[in-house]
Amino acid sequence: MARLAVVALGLVALAATASASIAFGSRPVDLATVWTILTGGDADPADAAAVVGLRLPRTVVAILAGLGLGVAGAIVQAITRNPLADPGILGVTQGSAFFVAIAIAVWGVTAPAGYVWFALAGAFVATAAVWLIGATRRADPAQLVLSGVAIGAVLAGIIAGLRLIDPETFSSLQVWESGRLEDRGWGVVAPLWPFLAAGVVLALGLSPALNALSLGDDLATALGARVVRTRVLAIAAVALLAGSATAMAGPIGFVGLMIPHVARWLVGQDQRWIIAVTAILAPVLLLVADVVARVVLWPGEVAVGIVTAFLGAPVLIAIVRRRRVTGL
Repeated sequence: MARLAVVALGLVALAATASASIAFGSRPVDLATVWTILTGGDADPADAAAVVGLRLPRTVVAILAGLGLGVAGAIVQAITRNPLADPGILGVTQGSAFFVAIAIAVWGVTAPAGYVWFALAGAFVATAAVWLIGATRRADPAQLVLSGVAIGAVLAGIIAGLRLIDPETFSSLQVWESGRLEDRGWGVVAPLWPFLAAGVVLALGLSPALNALSLGDDLATALGARVVRTRVLAIAAVALLAGSATAMAGPIGFVGLMIPHVARWLVGQDQRWIIAVTAILAPVLLLVADVVARVVLWPGEVAVGIVTAFLGAPVLIAIVRRRRVTGL
């Protein structure tokens, strides 16, 4: 019952933050007007344009990106048995950024909708490279992490070099790397949600096997779990989830690190519940961060990735300084 209560409260929080995301901005629109617009009633055309054309797709992007980053973080922490891991540790973020840099340099892509396929492809290529370099017959978690960090560092160095060569051309890359939700319309959501949905289905299907992996490879094997197969599918799920989220919103940090910890604290060690609660609470965090990003410098706004960093850094410090980090 306690776990069901957590899920119910999480869904209430998600509905509340989604409503706030649609209502708050440089042009305030009260919730009654929002409901009138969404149900097809008569309203001020400017309010309707703000709600339907800008805030509704932005809210959907925040929900989907938060879900993808959060669930990917829960999976990475499970397969590496590292409580401080997040999707970036497998090179997903830097792989996306590198391919976006190539898109800017070679094809002159500058619009967020144009980055989508390049960012997604970069996430898949980087994740595949991490697996090919770091995997052994037992798919050792430490080797996967080291190869992910190494590939991420190499790609980050190449991107930094490209920026030095032509700072003006790569200014749009810098904007994308800050993590933003504005100017993300349905053209960004439509091609990516099937990949995200596939990642969620795969993650939920793997959750019982991830419970076995948390006991250690030897005991998991003794219990009948197929360790290498589980890790391969888990990494594929991370690529789908984190790759889609990064393609939608850019590289946003701390969501995949913080929320699995919160879920573990609320519902215990069962990966099925951790993934389910993370899928609810991670969008809540990103929606809150986005609302704060809009109003903190009103009428302007800051990148949502900056807000999540401010929110996440104290949490990370608290996790590190705890006497005993929550076990996996």
